[in-house]
Amino acid sequence: MGSRPYRRRLAWGAAALLAAGVAVPAVAAASEAGGGSDVPALSAGHGAKKAKNVILLIGDGMGDSEITLARDYTVGAAGRLNMDKFPLTGAYTTYSVDKDGKPDYVTDSAASGTGWATGRKTVNGRISKTPGTDKAMPTILELAQKNGLATGSVTTAELTDATPAVLAAHATDRSCAGPADMKACPNDTVAKGGPGSIAEQSVNHKVDVLLGGGKARFDQKVTEGRFAGRTVTQQAEQLGYQVVTDDKGLKNAKPGKPVLGLFADGNVPVEWTGKAAARGGTEPQRCVTSNPERKAGTPSLENQTRKALQLLEAKQKGAGSKKGFFLQVEGASIDKRDHAADPCGQIGETAALDRAVKVARDYAAQHPDTLVVTTADHAHTSQIVPLEATPPGLSSTLVTDEGGKLKVNYSTNTPGKAQEHTGTQVRIAAQGPQAENVLGLTDQTQLFTTIRKALSLR
Repeated sequence: MGSRPYRRRLAWGAAALLAAGVAVPAVAAASEAGGGSDVPALSAGHGAKKAKNVILLIGDGMGDSEITLARDYTVGAAGRLNMDKFPLTGAYTTYSVDKDGKPDYVTDSAASGTGWATGRKTVNGRISKTPGTDKAMPTILELAQKNGLATGSVTTAELTDATPAVLAAHATDRSCAGPADMKACPNDTVAKGGPGSIAEQSVNHKVDVLLGGGKARFDQKVTEGRFAGRTVTQQAEQLGYQVVTDDKGLKNAKPGKPVLGLFADGNVPVEWTGKAAARGGTEPQRCVTSNPERKAGTPSLENQTRKALQLLEAKQKGAGSKKGFFLQVEGASIDKRDHAADPCGQIGETAALDRAVKVARDYAAQHPDTLVVTTADHAHTSQIVPLEATPPGLSSTLVTDEGGKLKVNYSTNTPGKAQEHTGTQVRIAAQGPQAENVLGLTDQTQLFTTIRKALSLR
């Protein structure tokens, strides 16, 4: 610990923090909870500051390979994405557990989201419930609401998909999305005294801003309880929601009443298209930066994020509250197109999330009491390989924006089957109050603690 190389590393780290505009407090020894990390813990000072707002941006399946692929294609190998420009960067582990609490080394989005939403690990497929006893665990969004903060969730998936669901729902299985989808969750039904489907729970929670896809789930009829006979959308309207379905409706949404935006029947169609990877590779291709399946008037993730911030801020001002907000934004189809070995769809969705990152960082520049965190729920498949490589799985050659050729390989499953998540650690980066808590190697569950402490949630 007292060696000269170690002291040089500390000096370099302090210089980097100062260059990023971060006050450098005294250095304390790494805690046991840090897993023996070589990165020293940062004591009071910068870390003692509290955040008024938190913006959490999740790239579903956005491992280092997915970030590198998007960077190489769009801004060049020497370029930098918006998500590359955070002053503080670390990594975290993402494993889930089995019913006995033993590690399951490759997580799904439900268990991983539960990790940062509740601070505890669970089994794959479960939404903010314990792994063994199937009991609901309080989420960061629920704590934010109880402490008087405004709350929001924005996604390019269905609003009932795993990552948004972990914030405002508790379900035995992630498949229990709408009233007609409750087969795997018999004890969660209203008839059994449960909270109902993920769609029902999400609107019952009165989250101030819910924007994404999944209209078909919300158009299902409620069969039990107070709202029986109505669709979940009608339930939302009865609870005071403004329901919008396109960019115009979103622009016209007014603060003061919660907003439910449903911009597609299922997942929101991706922004870019191209040829999927294939056995033996593809001819060099340029991605098409449009998608005929994406309806005109579908708001971009960037614009949804900007509007969500406006609505959440205005709600608190209108109520005369000195409290801020918690907002989660998910770029969901990075993962979905990775599963499909579709490099163009995947890159386009990473670029879309990166523009939302810029919106968040621009907001934080004007509101320095805002903690902004960008990370992923798990890593995924795509790997950049040499052009001369002949991968045994699926591959595609792309012509990047800087004119180079790049080969991307998908080989985590047999060709013809969906590609799989991987168990590697992923990046986490941050700026703002207590951002230094992302430094070093942490675990996904520690993100819950970082947000809770930054917002002083009880």
